[in-house]
Amino acid sequence: MEKTARNIKKGWMSIALVMALSLTACAEKAPEQAAPVTASAEQKPAEQSATAEKSAETRVVKDAYGDVTIPAQPQRVAAIYQEDFMMALGVKPIVQWYHPAWGKQDYLGLDVPEFDITGSMEALLQAAPDLIIVDGGADAEKYEQYSKVAPTYKLPDELRNDTTGRLKKIADLLGIPEKADEVIKNYEQKMADAKAKLQQAVGNETVAVIRLNVGNKPTLALFGDGNVYTGMLYKELGLQPYAAAKNQETHVVLTEEAIPAIDADYIILFPSNGTWDSTENKESLKILETPIWQSVSAVKKGHVYKMDRTHWQSGALLANMKKADDLVKTFVK
Repeated sequence: MEKTARNIKKGWMSIALVMALSLTACAEKAPEQAAPVTASAEQKPAEQSATAEKSAETRVVKDAYGDVTIPAQPQRVAAIYQEDFMMALGVKPIVQWYHPAWGKQDYLGLDVPEFDITGSMEALLQAAPDLIIVDGGADAEKYEQYSKVAPTYKLPDELRNDTTGRLKKIADLLGIPEKADEVIKNYEQKMADAKAKLQQAVGNETVAVIRLNVGNKPTLALFGDGNVYTGMLYKELGLQPYAAAKNQETHVVLTEEAIPAIDADYIILFPSNGTWDSTENKESLKILETPIWQSVSAVKKGHVYKMDRTHWQSGALLANMKKADDLVKTFVK
């Protein structure tokens, strides 16, 4: 379905600013990263003219919902929960993803307005994007809502667990496909170096990744070896998954009976929101003091390693690099 400027304008007039939408998110040094750039809010007339000329040039791309007319050189991009990839490519997004239950991607250090995906479209409308990029969290209805704000492209579902594939696609949408190659080269080298170090330090000992779901009724969730956020530990870094995590694409909440049976050699642990020192997480942390958790083999041996939620709950490129750094720092002595 091809979107034109007329469609966009019509959509803006009809959409209610209080329209709600929701997406699910559970979400180091950059590789020769260029300085982030974005269109200035206050441009000189000559700059405005140049920007307008760039925006006027369009091309047609195809996504799961049909043909989409997008700017050939987009200047104001909102990449919903894909901001990591934009920053890796040296392009600053105009808004940043936010969810009340999961927070934002603090590790990116973005100073742009938050877009609460559980709230209204107001922040996105005010940002006035000329291109919106979404992933599989946007169904047909939500896709149409986004499309009324600006031309919207949905990333192919098959790229969900393909970090470098997503980077290439986003670079192409941004009109800078050539930048992806160098970023990927540095990323793959970093993963290879970390893998070699971890293989020597950890060998075939098993590693489980568990998230502490904070809240009124805290739970523990085991992440599978195919999980979009942490599957890279096994696929790219060569670590051995805990048996119960094998062939699992998402995560499973552990029952009280299952927790004592965890026999992974090492456990990586992170909270679902906030930090380990957050006041709001104080009560939730008490689950880690219970006899059930204390009976776990890795806990007894002191082999539980607490990580920062913000990048462990993302499967994007810069986040993966930070996870690799965490693991090398933890295991390589």
